[in-house]
Amino acid sequence: MLVLGIETTCDETAAAVIERAPDGSGTIRSNIVRSQVDEHARFGGVVPEIAARAHVDLLDGIIERAMKEAGVGFAELSGVAAAAGPGLIGGVIVGLTTAKAIAMVHDTPLVAVNHLEAHALTPRLTDRLDFPYCLFLASGGHTQIVAVVGVGQYVRLGTTVDDAIGEAFDKVAKMLGLPYPGGPQVEREASNGDAARFALPRPMLGRADANFSLSGLKTAVRNEASRIVPLEPQDISDLCASFQAAVLESTADRLSVGLKLFREQFGAPHALVAAGGVAANQAIRGALQDVADKAQTQLIMPPPALCTDNGAMIAWAGAERLALGLTDTMEAQPRARWLLDANATAPAGYGNTRAGF
Repeated sequence: MLVLGIETTCDETAAAVIERAPDGSGTIRSNIVRSQVDEHARFGGVVPEIAARAHVDLLDGIIERAMKEAGVGFAELSGVAAAAGPGLIGGVIVGLTTAKAIAMVHDTPLVAVNHLEAHALTPRLTDRLDFPYCLFLASGGHTQIVAVVGVGQYVRLGTTVDDAIGEAFDKVAKMLGLPYPGGPQVEREASNGDAARFALPRPMLGRADANFSLSGLKTAVRNEASRIVPLEPQDISDLCASFQAAVLESTADRLSVGLKLFREQFGAPHALVAAGGVAANQAIRGALQDVADKAQTQLIMPPPALCTDNGAMIAWAGAERLALGLTDTMEAQPRARWLLDANATAPAGYGNTRAGF
């Protein structure tokens, strides 16, 4: 089975071809990613209109490169998959419309992939992981703990009730005057800082649920920064180190609870999986290893290039669905929001927040 995957949900324009063998193993034949960081850097964040226009300009050439590198023609494809959401709607439209055109012209099955499902299924491509397993999905837009029970079967065990972890890193970087993208900059500064200098809160620590909150921690960083202006370079490093330490401790606590809830509902997980751009943070990877060790389970993290947005994860999710006979029609709609767990509800008291998404 050969599947072309297209990813355009945010600021990476990507296409890939994967091969899925009858035994369920997968091989990445090509994986082309074009980051738009340079286009957005001077604005300090992603500008949706610029992102959508860049996808229009870049996508055809990236698909051509992916097909050429894979050494296949469109007639050989078993299916074409595109991320149909959640994401910036302009970009999602570009990718899904392109996939529909390819599917129509070549009479090829179409799969409209949930971008979050693609992250959830990536470890089955990289590590041939069996169900069920516990997923920690952390990116600039999402922070969730999810029980991955099967293809299309997901139970959300915990979620952020305000900011995503990656979003909090980016906003802290911006308030401290660090360049975009902010997450890697905060990690770099933290390596030279004193994590004990600032007594920052550990949000949600000790709660019986597995939910996250980052907004108050972000505000605490702002308050400390305002108290000592003008900031010296060491002040910035110490604030980054203190912030990252608070995130690590809170994340470890939340994941420990999430794994406990997983065991109560589904038994022992085959692994704790970390996916999303935040999983590329080395300090967070170390904290996750400690959590997995204490829970007596293995930690699986795809290579950094497959943690961030890419076409291979979309192609693989498409292949997993195709193997079960799951395809979509030309009526498939782009979605700005799309729950991974269709039955998930916002935690009590957070109904009017982003926790519902």
